[in-house]
Amino acid sequence: MPTSSEPIPQVPLSRTPELPAWYPEWARSLADAYFSGTTCLFVLHGNVHDLIRCPEGDADAYCNLSEFLSTQMFGAYDVVLYYDVARGLRPLASDSKRLQSMMQYLAGRIGGEPNAWPRDPDQVLLLIDRILERNLLEEDPSKRKSIGVIIAYAQYLAADGDLGQMSRGQSTNLVRFLSWAKNPYLKRVNVAFCLIADNLMEVNDRLVQSQHVEAIEIPLPDRVERERFCNWVGKAQDLGRLTSFTAPQLAELSNGLTLTSLHTLLSQGKSGKRVEAARFKQLKKTLIERQCQGLLEFVEPGHTLDLVVGLEAAKRRLREDAELITQGRLDAAPMGYLLCGPVGTGKTFLAECYAGSIGIPCVKLRNFRSKYVGETEGNLEQVLTVLRSLGPVVVLIDEADAALGTRQADGDSGTSSRVFAMIASQMGDTRYRGKIIWMLMTSRPDLLPIDLKRQGRAEVHIPLFYPQDQAEFREMFRVMAKKNKVVLAADALPAAPTDRGLSGSDIESILLSAKREALTAGKTEVTRADLEKALSEFIPSAQGLEKEMQEIAAVLECTQQSFLTPRWQTQLAQPDGRARLQERLVAIRQIVQQ
Repeated sequence: MPTSSEPIPQVPLSRTPELPAWYPEWARSLADAYFSGTTCLFVLHGNVHDLIRCPEGDADAYCNLSEFLSTQMFGAYDVVLYYDVARGLRPLASDSKRLQSMMQYLAGRIGGEPNAWPRDPDQVLLLIDRILERNLLEEDPSKRKSIGVIIAYAQYLAADGDLGQMSRGQSTNLVRFLSWAKNPYLKRVNVAFCLIADNLMEVNDRLVQSQHVEAIEIPLPDRVERERFCNWVGKAQDLGRLTSFTAPQLAELSNGLTLTSLHTLLSQGKSGKRVEAARFKQLKKTLIERQCQGLLEFVEPGHTLDLVVGLEAAKRRLREDAELITQGRLDAAPMGYLLCGPVGTGKTFLAECYAGSIGIPCVKLRNFRSKYVGETEGNLEQVLTVLRSLGPVVVLIDEADAALGTRQADGDSGTSSRVFAMIASQMGDTRYRGKIIWMLMTSRPDLLPIDLKRQGRAEVHIPLFYPQDQAEFREMFRVMAKKNKVVLAADALPAAPTDRGLSGSDIESILLSAKREALTAGKTEVTRADLEKALSEFIPSAQGLEKEMQEIAAVLECTQQSFLTPRWQTQLAQPDGRARLQERLVAIRQIVQQ
């Protein structure tokens, strides 16, 4: 039986060895699949560039993935080959004696020094194929070598794409990988292949979905692993000199980070300036945004729901949900929200205020779409992986009807439909209820696929409206003044016309125009005359029919009657009230689209 520092021994494939207790779960899955004899080719994806715990005796140590595979998974193998398109083919071993033995074996079959070996993928894979074939042809089974093959950045050798768009070289590589995976003779001897890829979506579907191939995700480190790593760092360097947090506190706060990023964060304290709470928060945001390659942007909510004007029933519901999440009652929290209403009603502002009320991270999905086949799905999968480990988190998706795609796949090789399927699947995963809170915002909820706005996904639909009366108008002026740091004179608020259809954005624009007028005149505060002048000169958008269409669509999407204004409640209560609104929506849509 292997000790905590011993690799898996070479055993007949019919028997699975007892693995060290410290082995990560993904490594156990790989070993189980391999020793079952069902496959010998694995695609490792996900957190493939992170540190992996690899104890040495009783002490913890960390290494990268290729080192872990060569010293542990293939630690007792006779030959371990490593290849990437930059450095070429070379043997991989942790000690000189084992490396020398590998070199002697390879020299008799390849010849020359590793620097002289071919680097081109076609030639390298053909060379590996010949080594494997010659190994299988050994008449004496005792002379057959156990061989492990590690291929990094496999997405560049078997990239995702249609058959007609693949180059001859990529087609050859794909066929060779599939041949190795299906070869029954390779499955009977100790030969294994590990293909490493950042994103599974970037690897050709024909390889990933083959029944002879096992795709294994390497996840982000959990809280236990992060705490163990912090303790390891603390043994080498005084953790108290690096940060004001203890190891358990760091483990709790560093969700979403890789061990590499966590080490980078703690290293910031070596300069003599400890990583305190504010600095830790900023560094964490920067590192996670870097991990996601700029596809995720943290939002720092500066306000709470107390700053939202009107919408009393909606604010009450959001406050209650926020309280449930704060108390840890995630089972009673909604999966997500749909905020809808005409342009300028403050949908994004309401979502950020909600996040500010809960006090949890708030992120926006940036443009993850790419012109390259497969890259869009890979980008989205990377973001979703971070979100799953980052929770609880509020995810803001503005213009959701355009950003999330549909089931249709017109003219984009199916990218939109695949993006839609990935988002819909994640939104409907009840394991993340209260952990990933989706906030979809759109002025056209009628264009959003019903799959995303059904119960169990974005299940609470909140319509937003323009200010309804003088009290709301005046309160909106006060709130916008506070938001934009505008100093108002004591009697500055004018009587606002309720028949002009002014939105919150319009009122903000009027207020800023008045501020500009006051500053130009050398005044430090905005007077009533400044506001009245700005109000009289302001011309609202002329898109009256479009705004009416957006408001009706929001009313029809509403999931709770108390969210509506009294006027809309009365209209819906009339006989055939909903049907009449639907007819009006269809009529306006036809006019607008002409």
